[in-house]
Amino acid sequence: MKIERKYMAHYLNATFAADDGTASYVRLGKDLEEYSPELSANVEKKTNILGNETVSINSYQKQGEVSPYYAEKGDPLFEKLQSIIDNDLVLDDLKTDIVEVKLWDAQSGDAFPAVQEECYIEVSSYGGDTTGYQIPFNVHYTGVKTKGTFNPTTKTFTAEA
Repeated sequence: MKIERKYMAHYLNATFAADDGTASYVRLGKDLEEYSPELSANVEKKTNILGNETVSINSYQKQGEVSPYYAEKGDPLFEKLQSIIDNDLVLDDLKTDIVEVKLWDAQSGDAFPAVQEECYIEVSSYGGDTTGYQIPFNVHYTGVKTKGTFNPTTKTFTAEA
């Protein structure tokens, strides 16, 4: 049985590391037709003198693009993105986390298997056309992951023991 796309959920934490507050997860996707983190593997290929080729994949540079993102008053993610623009934030002021939740596999009650990953947010532009104020951005994953569960009702991540 195929799994519908809506069951792979991505929740971005609108409370960044520098904010020192309680996590405030916002589900990506309201205006998105697609969100697919690209893995961009670092591949090394070598051919020896016998003509044999070896392939080595030694790392991934994972990144996702959120475009369009329409600004909505009162949305904590919009407020953070606007702060990035207004204050020219850089370095660790752009650090947060994203949680990928497998909504097709309930563990118990409202707990679903999830992986939380540290990431940095890069605002790529702002403005847009007559459809509304847009702030498209990129999510740069660091590879620092924590397995656990996520409750979509309370929007809380619980790390594995």
